[in-house]
Amino acid sequence: MTTPRDLLIIAMEMSTRRPVERGDLSLALAGAEMIDLLGAEAIRLDGDRIVPGLPPAMADRLLDEAAASLVREAPYETLDDWLWRRGRGLATAYLDALESEGRITRQRHSRWMPSLTSQMVLADSPDRREAADRWSSDEPVLAALAAAVGIRDRPADDSPGVTDDGVVTVLFAVDDALRDLEFQRQRRAIDEAAFDNIWRGG
Repeated sequence: MTTPRDLLIIAMEMSTRRPVERGDLSLALAGAEMIDLLGAEAIRLDGDRIVPGLPPAMADRLLDEAAASLVREAPYETLDDWLWRRGRGLATAYLDALESEGRITRQRHSRWMPSLTSQMVLADSPDRREAADRWSSDEPVLAALAAAVGIRDRPADDSPGVTDDGVVTVLFAVDDALRDLEFQRQRRAIDEAAFDNIWRGG
């Protein structure tokens, strides 16, 4: 299993209590990919720049795609740029991958993620059990990503138990991107409300 898949499965498990916005999840999944690429030594960080290494064969198609999409010429890509570029539609890509592998099925009349029209039902699989074990053990990286998207409460320490400086840098970048996304949502809501007032003569 990979960190993005574990995060998606946990988001689905917790969806009835704490639904996650698709955009938030996509950004966090991109961050989870970056963390796994760091762990595989496919990349290193030079400040906030992503420096690719020799692309290893990842055990996951989407992680292979992530590694193949890295900018391989200096000055390289920033973490922030990566999260926004790679994160575009990433939640849907992971959902489709799990569905094609038989790890989830669709049923009608879902309330999980307002933008989805079908219910995503997790199959009983080793992947689901592994994600549950990682979740129940309070594994620090998964816990931090889950807190970032609101699946669990944020601890007093920003990333408790995370000792790798590169991983901490990625987690901070994910938090910054999510705050930016929320600001964009609020700004859009204000603009739309102002536009409505103009048409109503307010």
